Amino acid sequence: MTPIDPKTGKPGKSIPVDDPYNMYFTPDGSAAIVVAEAMQRLDFRDPHTMALKYSISAPKCRGINHTDFSIDGRYAIFTCEFAGMLAKIDLVERKVVGYLKLSKGGMPQDIRISPDGQIFYVADMKADGLFLVHGDKFTEVGFIKTSLGAHGISVSRDGARLFVANRGSHHVFGPHKGKGSVSVVDFATRKLVNTWPIPGGGSPDMGNVSVDGKTLWLSSRFDDAVYAIDTSTGEVKSIPVKKEPHGLCVWPQPGRFSLGHTGNLR
Repeated sequence: MTPIDPKTGKPGKSIPVDDPYNMYFTPDGSAAIVVAEAMQRLDFRDPHTMALKYSISAPKCRGINHTDFSIDGRYAIFTCEFAGMLAKIDLVERKVVGYLKLSKGGMPQDIRISPDGQIFYVADMKADGLFLVHGDKFTEVGFIKTSLGAHGISVSRDGARLFVANRGSHHVFGPHKGKGSVSVVDFATRKLVNTWPIPGGGSPDMGNVSVDGKTLWLSSRFDDAVYAIDTSTGEVKSIPVKKEPHGLCVWPQPGRFSLGHTGNLR
């Protein structure tokens, strides 16, 4: 892992860790979570020194990947990208408490909890939409069809809408067919309210919303671009960048506690 000064953009001294695919922080600030995907393991580290504190193994969670936390911070739900399921992690008892096989899924990706803290929205790249999972009961309660290759999830600044980056392909690593889009879901009704196509195709991946809420910034994984999307109209501006931008963090963000990844805060 490499610390980067957010003011200068300069990297600091790297710290060796095992297979760091993603990184999160527990909501209470007690630990950084390094997602060791190849080991199907979560490594909990001191958030300042990055010294290893303890690990939690999730042996059934092949491709352990993205997560979000319960509203009280007592558990997290991780997606298992190559197992078509979810893993629920008890952060108090420090153990896996269950796995949930998604009914028609195949490749769950990003995950976000609803503003009321009840429902976890899970993007599935093969199911082309969002699974709705009741967090406490850990049961599947619904599905929202979005578009081809549902992958990344961002929340509007007012907490009213969910933006789903549809990568335009079922493939993890190209090629894609140039059918990328962004779907807009209303939290209150749990309905799809709009779909914004990416001009010329594109492969929108991960990103975040600007502080003023006016722009959704997304990396375009296989089109060597970054998109700036107007959150009112869906108008897309494309910025050329170097090869295969996988994620994008918009910083600074409002909030007191970093949950990691692409700038998720509470």
